[in-house]
Amino acid sequence: MRFKIILIVLIYGLLPSYLEAQVQLSADCEVSVLTIGPGQALNDAFGHSAIRIRDAGQNIDLVFDYGRYDFEAEGFYYNFVKGKLDYEIGWAYYKPFIASYKRQKRRVTAQIINLSEAEKQRLFQRLQTAIKPQNKTYSYDFLYNNCATKIKDDLVAIVNDSIQFLPYKNYRTMTFRELIRSHIPQNSWGGFGIDLALGSKIDQLVRVDQQLFLPKYLEDIFGHSKYKTSSEKLVSKTLILSDLQSSTAILFWWSPLCVFSFLSLFIIGFSLRDWKSQSRSKFIDLFIFLSTGILGALIFFLWFGTSHSDTAYNYNFLWAFTFNLLLLPTLFKNKVKKRFTAYLKFLVMLLLLMLLHSFTAVQSFNYTLIPLWVALIVRYFYLIQWSKRHSI
Repeated sequence: MRFKIILIVLIYGLLPSYLEAQVQLSADCEVSVLTIGPGQALNDAFGHSAIRIRDAGQNIDLVFDYGRYDFEAEGFYYNFVKGKLDYEIGWAYYKPFIASYKRQKRRVTAQIINLSEAEKQRLFQRLQTAIKPQNKTYSYDFLYNNCATKIKDDLVAIVNDSIQFLPYKNYRTMTFRELIRSHIPQNSWGGFGIDLALGSKIDQLVRVDQQLFLPKYLEDIFGHSKYKTSSEKLVSKTLILSDLQSSTAILFWWSPLCVFSFLSLFIIGFSLRDWKSQSRSKFIDLFIFLSTGILGALIFFLWFGTSHSDTAYNYNFLWAFTFNLLLLPTLFKNKVKKRFTAYLKFLVMLLLLMLLHSFTAVQSFNYTLIPLWVALIVRYFYLIQWSKRHSI
């Protein structure tokens, strides 16, 4: 705690005076939006956005961004899980800021924003106000209120909503889920986890301006946008500040599709063996009901137990059915009650309903689930036949 206090004192002791005073920017001041490419970690997979204020006359070269959060804040992890995410705006000197991303081999571009002197001044004052301790925190929302959309909000506010956001080259109407998948492949554990956790609300088609929640599309749309009144371009020039961009290789043998395919072959293989021997491999059924039940419980918790709006109406519960956990004691028995057969038929109906939801675009499911879906159908059908012979 003492170290944290000393650190805060040092930071505010070194805080530039122009962040506390009303500094008049010079005519040569330049405002740019920085777009940083994706990083190696999942939380960096979508890139980052920031605002740079550069004024050589005033010896100012600062970067402001809305992507800060305090891990040490009381209840941070609990609030994170519950969906009550508090993010902050912060600032940094440009040179160390750009140097850190160059070390990470992440591409950085700068779009010089076409603003009047008065608009640049208003933006700088708005950012000065935003970084004050009483103002710097905001409620984060991945789709509607994040490091990219806050920059859009700042620019819209200081130009009195006169920006016309226009489609970029090769633009096509997409859903939120498709936009997310353009950054994280479905056949990756990050992509599978996102598709598992987020519900059907993100399968709606979005407008041009709603694509601005991702830094890449913020850059693309800004590059084609104009002012409504003058038809001047929003971006006067685009510069490449760092041309290096690392890529993350996906190991196919450890990808969801490969793992689920082997798992499905394992389940189908034992089901065929059980059919030939007229027996039942209990450990297979315990594994299926336990794993699908736990995943179903997680889906229901994210849906009903958190403030995450985008985890609601998640029809992954049609295959990951949480009530499977209640059937675990039954799976140890050699004789089952007739209602167990009815329950298995119900599970098959849920899987068919999932297929219907997919075909009718109610929700887009991760394609790596296909082998698992087939294996579940095969196993449930076998269990129906087995339970009919062993019911009491």
